[in-house]
Amino acid sequence: MGWWQLNADTLAGSRFVVSPLAEATASLIALAAGTAAHPAEKVWLSTHLPAYRERLDPITALLVRAALGHEWIADFCTPPPTADERTFAEELDRIRRTPPEVARADVAVSMRGSLPAELNRSDLPERIADLLEWVWTRTVLPDWPRRRRVIEADIVSRTAQLSQGGWAAALQDLRPGMRWLGDSRLQINAYDYPPREISGARLLFIPVTPGHAWVTWDEPHLYAVIYPCSGVLAEAGRAPVPEALGRLLGPARAGVLVLLDTPKSTTQLVALTGQGLGSVGRHLKVLLDAHLVRRRRAGRSVLYYRTEAGEVLVRAQSRS
Repeated sequence: MGWWQLNADTLAGSRFVVSPLAEATASLIALAAGTAAHPAEKVWLSTHLPAYRERLDPITALLVRAALGHEWIADFCTPPPTADERTFAEELDRIRRTPPEVARADVAVSMRGSLPAELNRSDLPERIADLLEWVWTRTVLPDWPRRRRVIEADIVSRTAQLSQGGWAAALQDLRPGMRWLGDSRLQINAYDYPPREISGARLLFIPVTPGHAWVTWDEPHLYAVIYPCSGVLAEAGRAPVPEALGRLLGPARAGVLVLLDTPKSTTQLVALTGQGLGSVGRHLKVLLDAHLVRRRRAGRSVLYYRTEAGEVLVRAQSRS
């Protein structure tokens, strides 16, 4: 198994962050694979996959297959975000500035040491950057406010798990093969890679809405784990509000009720709906008074969920 050795300072200084480039990269991986991790992603793929395939020329298509390998992604394609990079364009510029020889070497690694002759060229960084820019502009940016709310809701959930159960709880289902081993060891995957000493480095955890995960680093100072948001949150961001239910309760309040098919905190509802804390609180009070939702405490959080009456109402309006 592959694992990282880290000291207490590195662990204490680690952060959950939002990365537009990571979201675009995960979306590119989903387009390249052509398979969806959840129903909302299936709808997204059916919308954008034809245009994506039309966008590819033979060289770029080969580069995507070579660089986005099943076991290892070419390092230059996934630079971890730095403190100075706040926008997609700033993150993407790191890829564009990759020396061609570095890009070719990284692709060779992802291909287990063999670079296809057709990719022995100097424009690999520009090709990947242009494709990521297209994916971002055409398929991610129009939906970025919703995606960002889902990502922020996941960060809220992970931070709550961390405060209640420590790193073992927060990392338990972060991504396949990852878990906290104890003794300052973080297992990052199930592959037979040698351990890495990352004590003193900055460690980032980056959620993305597509169902893909990887690790990346800028040795020796920066390491990042990219992981998929929980399926519940990823799908909840697209939970449709039945028109009749919206007329009955009001669109905003109906949206809160629809999202409560699984227990969620007020903070998560704020992130998912984009409504203010006061508005969400008022909607929850009305729903509680109407016996459409209940609440229970989970550690330091209060979680809200639909009652049987709430379930019946949503199902009835969904069929209308």
